[in-house]
Amino acid sequence: MSQKALLGTLRLDHRLSREEAVGLAGLADITPLLDAAARRRDAAHGAIVSYSRKVFIPLTQLCRDVCHYCTFAHPPRKGEKAFLTREEVLAIAEAGRKAGCKEALFTLGDKPELRYRIARDELRALGHETTLSYLAEVADLVLRETGLLPHVNPGLLTDEDFRALRPVSISQGIMLESISERLCARGGAHHGSPDKVPSARLNTIRRAGEHAVPFTSGILIGIGETREERIDSLLALRELNDAHGHIQEIIVQNFRPKPGTRMANVAAPSIDDHLWTIAIARLIFDPEMNIQAPPNLSPDALKQLVDAGINDWGGVSPVTPDHVNPEAPWPHLKELAAATKAAGKDLTERLAVYPAYARHPLRWIDEKARTPLYDLVDADGWPRTDRWCPGRADPLPASDVDLVKGHSPAPGTTQVRPILENALGGKLLTELDIVRLFRARGDEFTAVCRAADELRRSVNGDVVSYVVTRNINYTNICYFKCQFCAFSKGKLSENLRGKPYDISMDEVARRVREAWDRGASEVCMQGGIHPSYTGQKYLEICAAVKAAVPDMHLHAFSPLEVWQGARTLGISVEEFLADLKSAGLKTLPGTAAEILDDEVRALLCADKINTDEWLEVMRTAHGLGFRSTATIMFGHIDRYEHWARHLIRVRNLQMETGGFTEFVPLPFVHMEAPIYLKGRSRPGPTFRESILMHAVSRLALHPHITNIQASWVKLGPDGVRRCLDAGVNDLGGTLMDESISRSAGASHGQEMTPQRMEEIIRSSGRLPRQRNTLYGNACAELRERSFAAVPKPQPGNLAVTLQSASAD
Repeated sequence: MSQKALLGTLRLDHRLSREEAVGLAGLADITPLLDAAARRRDAAHGAIVSYSRKVFIPLTQLCRDVCHYCTFAHPPRKGEKAFLTREEVLAIAEAGRKAGCKEALFTLGDKPELRYRIARDELRALGHETTLSYLAEVADLVLRETGLLPHVNPGLLTDEDFRALRPVSISQGIMLESISERLCARGGAHHGSPDKVPSARLNTIRRAGEHAVPFTSGILIGIGETREERIDSLLALRELNDAHGHIQEIIVQNFRPKPGTRMANVAAPSIDDHLWTIAIARLIFDPEMNIQAPPNLSPDALKQLVDAGINDWGGVSPVTPDHVNPEAPWPHLKELAAATKAAGKDLTERLAVYPAYARHPLRWIDEKARTPLYDLVDADGWPRTDRWCPGRADPLPASDVDLVKGHSPAPGTTQVRPILENALGGKLLTELDIVRLFRARGDEFTAVCRAADELRRSVNGDVVSYVVTRNINYTNICYFKCQFCAFSKGKLSENLRGKPYDISMDEVARRVREAWDRGASEVCMQGGIHPSYTGQKYLEICAAVKAAVPDMHLHAFSPLEVWQGARTLGISVEEFLADLKSAGLKTLPGTAAEILDDEVRALLCADKINTDEWLEVMRTAHGLGFRSTATIMFGHIDRYEHWARHLIRVRNLQMETGGFTEFVPLPFVHMEAPIYLKGRSRPGPTFRESILMHAVSRLALHPHITNIQASWVKLGPDGVRRCLDAGVNDLGGTLMDESISRSAGASHGQEMTPQRMEEIIRSSGRLPRQRNTLYGNACAELRERSFAAVPKPQPGNLAVTLQSASAD
């Protein structure tokens, strides 16, 4: 097969063999090669070309090696210290933090204490014997004091070194540069540099994989190696990555001759040679591999580098120079964004650790470094772009607000367009489809929101409904240990703030009567799983509600309460649900779902019912004629694929039973949640993700669930207004007494009056409708009473029976 034919028929999952790659070494026309590389890149990375906003910290520029092209390392100079002090390191890092950097790149010479006395003396004065020991200390200092994520390039490492550096660095790196032993011989670029021996560097890269360190490597071209040797270098890196999966990026760096070095008169590789190597690297590795070329070393060829298959520019600093290539200043980020856009791509910030590794922190990130990482990332491992969090009274991020109703891309200009067309046509979206929609940004984000809004308009018209309801949380004492819950109290709870309570049946009845008098058509009743509760308690609650107000709709008991109630009575779930129905229960809330994926539940709520058990309770309830809601509580330790699986499982059950009335996204409120306070979760979803959850739910659940609800408690009035432009047609309940989100730190209030609810709806250009639980119209009498009611004061629990024996 000819070279051109090979490139034209190359499958996206096919990696070049050595024979195939070497066969492309003499291509006269590299255009087909570049086209194949670009196609492969686009299949995995789409329109994104990423970069990391970093600050460069040259801890020491002394080095025991004497690479013949290097100006970073130099012998000791009179009047210059060998190492940056702790204070100097922190000052550089703090300047970076103030400039919006998230990465602290530590670059240093290799083991200078083995060559220079001044290095040994300064290290001793600093309290260290080795450069790597001092590096571990200052990396830890930067991580703790500034929150910047250290990336370290420390040279050759032992297992002991990896154990010391992994807890204080988010990622590490060492350039292979070349596998060629020739370059270490006399006259070669690496002669006299023991740390550049290829086998030693490969051994360090292998150890990095064994220690699960997200790792950067790559090759330096134009230092005397042949194209065949470049291919062998790339294949050696591929072999190590196949074994461990830890190489997060491959840098293809072009040599630039520098005055004052032994290679000052060596010609730099041509741009075509650089482009050929980038394209070969792209075709040797899996499509998902990140291929990088430094933009400051080829400032006049940025579009060509993109066209050759790169998807990353590396670290770019708005604060510090490139100390390794001081003659090549970083491009301004605005200029880099414009150049990337001119190449048909979108410049997107990442962290030092790439998203694919940030998405799996338990595997790739040491526990000590996870907390600052969680605070910086969204559910897909990309940096959070604003400080907004659910439940807090934060201003909405202006950029995302504008995009909700922004300019809609023309058909065919976005990769999500075919998925949106399928959703609008009623076709079932796959897990991959749904994940792709959650990754929408910029114009794609606008397209997803507008498609969801179009679907909402066709299904629900311009009417937005709400229900006048009262939440009655009958106890906050719970023996389950859900890691996200700040509501439960008691000896076994994860958070002991506030007083434990267990309200009496008289108090339940009083609150039901008060709710009826204030125009409520429904009471929603849930609580902790009290150690003394059996299923009989839930039957007593039903009886109390029915006796107090026979016509009140009782919407109560999550699948967890139903499961636990049946188990404590020694009967089946079906029997217990039938008993509840006879006692007056009308519908069930679809809470306790959290994320319907047991990978997440094993960490988030390990002692709770699992995914299949939650679905079975709902399946059984629907089979007995109950209707229920369905929820998702998202934005903590979950990923987009978990969200997609949750939606698909809810959709599949709805196709089977038709029992869900609505779908309710509930963004995780982090402020007082135990899992966040322990440093083990993200601070809720981003605003973009919160909006997308509503929009994607509308698209993924169509046409089977027709009502999508937004939570004003979690999102606030301004947030739900934006959701009304992204597929939402319902704002849920007025609540009267909201306590669960308030316990987690939410600050959007405990009650939304009908007047305020309708004001929000009308200000969004929609028509309000007060409904009942099953989406019929609220009766006129109740509607009148709801508008005449005086807003409730702060509730308190005046008529409660404290269960001190269970709480102390």
